[in-house]
Amino acid sequence: MSSLYFNTDLFGELDRLQRQIESLSSGRPSSIRSARLGAFPQINIGSTDDSIEIVAFAPGLDPAAIDVSIDKGLLTISGERKLAEHERNDEARTYARERFAGSFRRVIELPQHADPDKVQARYIDGCLAISIGKSEASKPRAIAVQ
Repeated sequence: MSSLYFNTDLFGELDRLQRQIESLSSGRPSSIRSARLGAFPQINIGSTDDSIEIVAFAPGLDPAAIDVSIDKGLLTISGERKLAEHERNDEARTYARERFAGSFRRVIELPQHADPDKVQARYIDGCLAISIGKSEASKPRAIAVQ
């Protein structure tokens, strides 16, 4: 039986391998379910009979600095979150920062029955609420039995 010899500790090597794998994916999730924890803004997606409802939790943003667009079935939310005035203290040494600052971009694949001509977006109390109407053919309807 042969014995294995590691030049360094095993957990350090596993950590290095994980960082390499993460750098290959460049932080771009393939879907909302695979988005990394802490992605900004956090998003809830739901639907009603008439629309698809998306809420992006983005407190502290200027609504004019948020861009929302739909192209080829993809909804894109992008913008920039700047540091708050009290966070810009050049004399203080920051050891940990949990509040995100910088450019952000989230892309959500919409279902085929989403109608890009029926979109409303509003920013209220730090939440960006986006409502996308469904096409008429996809809405539930009652069928009379004869």
